[in-house]
Amino acid sequence: SVLTVACEQTEVLLFDPISSKHIKTLSEAHEDCVNNIRFLDNRLFATCSDDTTIALWDLRKLNTKVCTLHGHTSWVKNIEYDTNTRLLVTSGFDGNVIIWDTNRCTEDGCPHKKFFHTRFLMRMRLTPDCSKMLISTSSGYLLILHDLDLNKSLEVGSYPILRARRTTSSSDITSSGSSGPRAVGSPCHQNNSGPLSEKTCSRPSQREGGSPRNSLEVLTPEVPGERDRGNCITSLQLHPKGWATLLRCSSNTDDQEWTCVYEFQEGAPVRPVSPRCSLRLTHCIEEANVGRGYIKELCFSPDGRMISSPHGFGIRLLGFDAQCSELVDCLPREASPLREIRSLYSHNDVVLTTKFSPTHCQIASGCLSGRVSLYQPKF
Repeated sequence: SVLTVACEQTEVLLFDPISSKHIKTLSEAHEDCVNNIRFLDNRLFATCSDDTTIALWDLRKLNTKVCTLHGHTSWVKNIEYDTNTRLLVTSGFDGNVIIWDTNRCTEDGCPHKKFFHTRFLMRMRLTPDCSKMLISTSSGYLLILHDLDLNKSLEVGSYPILRARRTTSSSDITSSGSSGPRAVGSPCHQNNSGPLSEKTCSRPSQREGGSPRNSLEVLTPEVPGERDRGNCITSLQLHPKGWATLLRCSSNTDDQEWTCVYEFQEGAPVRPVSPRCSLRLTHCIEEANVGRGYIKELCFSPDGRMISSPHGFGIRLLGFDAQCSELVDCLPREASPLREIRSLYSHNDVVLTTKFSPTHCQIASGCLSGRVSLYQPKF
């Protein structure tokens, strides 16, 4: 019922998505750029910012924040929420994933703890059932925490490690120092060291007959045209059914961008204690190399049949086939191109973000110059 817009300065804008009426501007929502907004229910929402804080807001009383959360030491870029435990999960360019207990929230904030740390962290997502956490990095790795337990902090060496793929060094994961990953507007530099060494990948199971809680798997997603060069995973989204991921990848030289879909359903375990995640590239398409250095956020439709992707000064609606079939019905033996269903251009600057409405036949997009566009199909 409300469209919220995170702005480059300190503002958050609220609109009625049906009438396009401007509801309110939170002019001093933060002290720096607002990066992400997440609704916790039909009235509470959280915002995060480059000022290193997270703020909680109530739609019924927007003149003041519910509270401000302090814990990150660098730009906060991602907010997730576990509706079952009412735990807020945030990640930032300090490499930390932090858990906030909103059950015990006061005007002074919420109890919190550091859950996980990795260098070069870009984006973090929870699967819809909160059974897995996916983390993308600017060094081209995708981390998956299996059988997720958010109540347990992950200190160095405290989590079982599944067999890593194409990795060489243990310098990136669980490093005690903060990192300097790719920021919006700056180039991404290849890190030649992988997150984990193969020598660290043999840990006994903590639970008989199944995978241990918070098992970490480190993967290097295949990206077309990037086999001989490093790439940066700038945007990370999950399929509504939780078994596929949508990535926006750019080369280290910023001369190519790709939208890629991977399935990661668990297959037969290599060892009884360590089930492997079958990460397989199913579909991809090359994107317009416009707005170099800026991160473009793309998304699945609520039913998972389409992808809305920023493309130059507009967006492209992409499908797995010309009929917009379900992904599960379009899984090829080898990676296939995504089909362009429709292109929509209404901006005069580079589009950075796009989002489907979860309840209406509507898409929103926002560009670098601040324009927000709403699209509705004609029946």
